[in-house]
Amino acid sequence: MNESKKEVFHVHLVSDATGETINNVARACLVQFKHLQIQEHFWSLIRTKRQLDLVFEGLRQWPGLVLYTFVDQDLRKALSDQCHRASLPSHSVLDPILNVMAGFFGTPSAQDPGRQHVLDDEYFARINAMEYALSLDDGNQSEQLDKADVIILGVSRTSKTPTCVYLSHRGIKAANVPIVPGISLGIDFKTLTKPLIVGLTRDPDSLVETRQTRLRFLQQKEQTSYIDPEKVREEVLQARRLFSRHAIPVIDVTRRSVEETAAEIMMLLNKRNMEREIIKMAETQKECPI
Repeated sequence: MNESKKEVFHVHLVSDATGETINNVARACLVQFKHLQIQEHFWSLIRTKRQLDLVFEGLRQWPGLVLYTFVDQDLRKALSDQCHRASLPSHSVLDPILNVMAGFFGTPSAQDPGRQHVLDDEYFARINAMEYALSLDDGNQSEQLDKADVIILGVSRTSKTPTCVYLSHRGIKAANVPIVPGISLGIDFKTLTKPLIVGLTRDPDSLVETRQTRLRFLQQKEQTSYIDPEKVREEVLQARRLFSRHAIPVIDVTRRSVEETAAEIMMLLNKRNMEREIIKMAETQKECPI
């Protein structure tokens, strides 16, 4: 006897820009429904009625939930009306946030699609941060470390590089310096006053597994101290001692994604910047008493 096929739920993500925003929002929510079979349909850069007709055809073929990020009122209404006629649920993802912002700022939004991708100073700051992260990867160009916003320290395979790259997408200049047994870091912690220095650590057993996978991928021999459990434990311990000696905040990445690690670093950075701003304000008040 044949088992009935599992129901497929179709979700249409429609955007008048690149679709990055709605894709991220949808992915953050859909992960809570992993027990269901969901098929996503992406419709990006939909800015004309003719392009919208392609979306309508897709809705006819795969009826389902429609989420959209249109700022153009005519396109928004056309899509909403079509969904209403087809009895399909639809929702403008940005509306609740835009309405709250408009109320707070006392002015309506600009209704300018793709505005977040404009080539402004913020955009070029992100590009500059990405170039910085790549050029200073794995301890390169250490003479440029004083220009960093964040310096990440850690033994091999603690996700230093991907974390730096992720931070660069937020416009944060991040450099990583590997902690290698028997090799000096070459860092003068007393002179590096601008960057926030963060240490990444990981459970030794998990670290050994990750390193073994790395060696197999590179087709290298596995009989090495690089994956020796005792050596790795000592390596991690020495790194933690270094962090403690210089009062460096530590993040355990054993069960953290790169995004979670980066979010923690951004919180530390914001906290540090806020504390410095408070100190600066206090010093200014001392110099210029009322």
